[in-house]
Amino acid sequence: MIKQAYVQADDPTTPTVKDIRDRISKAVDATTGTALERLQCWLQMPADSTFAKMLDSDCQVRAKRVGGLLSAGKDGLYEPSDLSVTIGVPAKWTAVDKAVKADRAVYVNGSTGHVGGAQSKFNNERNAGFHVIVFLAVGQETDGSGYYLGFDPDISATTESRTAWEALVAGVTETKPQDFTAAKSLEVVKTMMLGSAEGGFGRLVRKYYVDTTKAFPKIIRA
Repeated sequence: MIKQAYVQADDPTTPTVKDIRDRISKAVDATTGTALERLQCWLQMPADSTFAKMLDSDCQVRAKRVGGLLSAGKDGLYEPSDLSVTIGVPAKWTAVDKAVKADRAVYVNGSTGHVGGAQSKFNNERNAGFHVIVFLAVGQETDGSGYYLGFDPDISATTESRTAWEALVAGVTETKPQDFTAAKSLEVVKTMMLGSAEGGFGRLVRKYYVDTTKAFPKIIRA
């Protein structure tokens, strides 16, 4: 699994944290449709508060949709060639860097247990299947280690994302997303992505410390 950490408001990224926050906020505000359609546009949600089942497994479709919505660059969403192929790995990540610096979101497809979160409902012993997330920026820690700022729509991904969700939906009948009002849907999406504190992000936007010298593990088809 790619090492992950939560984003801090003062993390130096290109584009900046502020730029990405603004881009997300504007794109969410512009989302149309019913409350449920707006939620499903951005979030991969549990069917209820037990997290026993997710409403869908449409991570591929969702990543392409939100990636397009979050691509401010003129060329739109960037889709790198297969990241599990060993040929040309460094060049692929150089191209990813170039894309995010040009305000393009990047479609990142990998095996379930590699790109997903530690608590994801989709994890399994065989690491079968795939998951898709979206990278939005590139950054570097003071120790020189590089990372990508990524959005993972999967609410079940981490303990923290599950806790944030449970707090947001408390009081909604059985915490079923289809019971949300239009106003509630907007609040939920923004809080899960941007958090409640000014300047940072919610629990679905994290730092991913990718080893850009190695290919991703091969995807095992379920």
